[in-house]
Amino acid sequence: MQVKINNSTLELTQGDITRADVDAIVNAANSSLLGGGGVDGAIHRAAGPQLLEECRALGGCATGSAKITRGYKLRARHVIHAVGPVYRDGKHGEPALLASAYRACLELASQNNCATIAFPAISTGVYGYPMEDAARIAFRTITDYLGEHPEIKLVRYVLYDARAFAAHERVLEQVLAE
Repeated sequence: MQVKINNSTLELTQGDITRADVDAIVNAANSSLLGGGGVDGAIHRAAGPQLLEECRALGGCATGSAKITRGYKLRARHVIHAVGPVYRDGKHGEPALLASAYRACLELASQNNCATIAFPAISTGVYGYPMEDAARIAFRTITDYLGEHPEIKLVRYVLYDARAFAAHERVLEQVLAE
């Protein structure tokens, strides 16, 4: 599914984010930035040991923030490591922190001349954020940013399985109709 937002494209795809041929891929990282499970582990494995070495020098990352590294063995030139919130009940600042993580990634992409960026569904895995709530926050944040930043030409939202893809497609249609 593709939608145009000004001169940019927001694209939903199903697949493996480590294979995305974009300027930057986003890693749903933990605050240590030293690897983990899920998307984080897959990106570290695909990029090679140099990614972990560079991440060690960054000194971690706060929840709601992001840091950028080289992509090493990935097709992407950069990895933007975003730390989303662990979901408790949605009443402890989680929505603002999740929106902040997406915005921080887009800002780093703009600052580092990354016209194309691929996102996973941040915080929806082991961090437990309800998928549809997280998707709504992600798409609102992304569409708002693209409306003001024409330097980002493509945001590819890469979902690992058909269930996640279907949920995100439904939510994107709702957000666009608002």
